[in-house]
Amino acid sequence: MDTGKNIVIVGGGFAGTTLAKGLLRRLPPGHRVVLVSEESYTTFNPMLAEVVGAAVFPEHVVAPIRQMLGTAAAERSQFVMGRATGVDAPGRTLAVDTLAGPQRVPYEHLVLAFGTRANLTLVPGLAEHALPLKLVGDALHIRNRVLQRVARIELETDPAERRRLGHFIVIGGGFSGVETAGSLSDFLRDALRYYPRVRADELQVTVLQDAERLLLELPEPLGRAAARSLQARGVVVRLGARAERVEAGGVVLAGGEFIAGATVICTIGTQANPLVAQLACATQRGRIETLPDLSVPGWPGVWALGDCALVRNGTAFAPPTAQFAVAEARALARNLLAAIAGRATLPFSHTSRGMMATTGHLKGVALVFGLRLSGLPAWLLWRAYYLLLMPTLGRKVRIFVEWTWSMFFSADITHLRFTRTADADAPHPHPLAHTTHTTR
Repeated sequence: MDTGKNIVIVGGGFAGTTLAKGLLRRLPPGHRVVLVSEESYTTFNPMLAEVVGAAVFPEHVVAPIRQMLGTAAAERSQFVMGRATGVDAPGRTLAVDTLAGPQRVPYEHLVLAFGTRANLTLVPGLAEHALPLKLVGDALHIRNRVLQRVARIELETDPAERRRLGHFIVIGGGFSGVETAGSLSDFLRDALRYYPRVRADELQVTVLQDAERLLLELPEPLGRAAARSLQARGVVVRLGARAERVEAGGVVLAGGEFIAGATVICTIGTQANPLVAQLACATQRGRIETLPDLSVPGWPGVWALGDCALVRNGTAFAPPTAQFAVAEARALARNLLAAIAGRATLPFSHTSRGMMATTGHLKGVALVFGLRLSGLPAWLLWRAYYLLLMPTLGRKVRIFVEWTWSMFFSADITHLRFTRTADADAPHPHPLAHTTHTTR
């Protein structure tokens, strides 16, 4: 491993890749960027609900990190696919488990941008019976599970069991929960025509929100508008409904009410990356505390940004959103270059341009520069914004074509099973052949 003056970035999400690209354009001679990531791609998490609803294919919401860094900067950058396992602050090295075994990467500056993980301990039974939506693999698994459920309904004769199999419960009424519920409802409605033995009243999507309205990050009128939009497409919105326990047959609410449903999707809860626990830096709720310039106090040469960091933005803390991750990355690029040149760094400051959420096909809500939008304009704005964030013209065109196609044609109901030739004839029980459920 090269021992030059490395700026090592841990994490290949919005924050890490934006920072790497920003540095490569202005990197001083003798320095280089080393980006370390467990995955070889960046996932556009706000678009995972689109994968669940088959509006786009899984490969459309990921972008190869090597392609994002580009070949022109190959001499000034290196991508290391591996998991960071420890930091030697005195020796200024990062321990990484790579495909070639454990390695130590020296650094002049170390940037922590590794995001967060799903937390399935918030509610008893989540880990055993719920499907998290955090990664692109989660989105594809949920889509396959939905198709499996509908296919099994066709073979089921018990009316109560058919309704349970067709009930999809989404825990969480934030951006991810609302978008997933809307996308899933549209997907089921489109797919129904190909399942003639399944009735429309046997399929149901329910959102459980432990608050008095949806989308608490947006103004109340937009939260109410989102609820009306979901309800108009048949989604049941349960406000003030706290999941107390998840079982194989459904969800138990606080107060004892039981909601029967064979599929529970979890969009709430995050926890810190395991690397945070190994660091002796100050944290709040698993997020690394930073100084106003994004440096980590008490750790010379170490910086943090994105979802894993608690970044002050004026009198408040920056929310863990893609918009702020990109803004923090651009600010940190300037501060790192200033630190290398011996100049003073500046505190992070960003004014939110707004927030958006889709509530299904052609519908959404948005707050943009103080302007409240709902319906088709918000939906179009959401798509335009995330299309602009996509790297490379080729990827933008592919997604635009796929989105345009989905506006006029029914959703793809392909159940993708990646079975290898050696396993094609191997006997194994179907994952949904026997499911237990609770009768109340």
